[in-house]
Amino acid sequence: MDATIYHNPACGTSRNTLALIRAAGIEPTIIEYVQNPPSREQLSTIIADAGLTVREAIREKGTPYAELGLDNPELTDDQLLDAMIATPILINRPLVVTPLGTRLARPSEVVLDILPADAFKGPFTKEDGEQVLDQEGKRIV
Repeated sequence: MDATIYHNPACGTSRNTLALIRAAGIEPTIIEYVQNPPSREQLSTIIADAGLTVREAIREKGTPYAELGLDNPELTDDQLLDAMIATPILINRPLVVTPLGTRLARPSEVVLDILPADAFKGPFTKEDGEQVLDQEGKRIV
């Protein structure tokens, strides 16, 4: 299966998501979006395909969101997209694209919705010790 992850290696959620994809036996295309941001058109498509609004796709924490005045409710989607392209750290992560769909994997186990359910053969535990998959590779709810 093809998969693409818009990844930030400094982000634990992004690292956990990448590890889950690999645990499914998939080696995804990894785009470190801070250094190699998607085009405006690609970003717009990814956001729409994930079922998000542009505002829902903006990362506030640890970014210049407030300093740039992006909390202004009068800003248009076009203005918000322009800010995200100009300052890629504002793109919330990780965004994952597979043939089964597109998701903002927050929390990381959201990625399981767009990976083959039968791909997992054993347990998976996140960096913080939270177990996501049981011994049979089934999602723990």
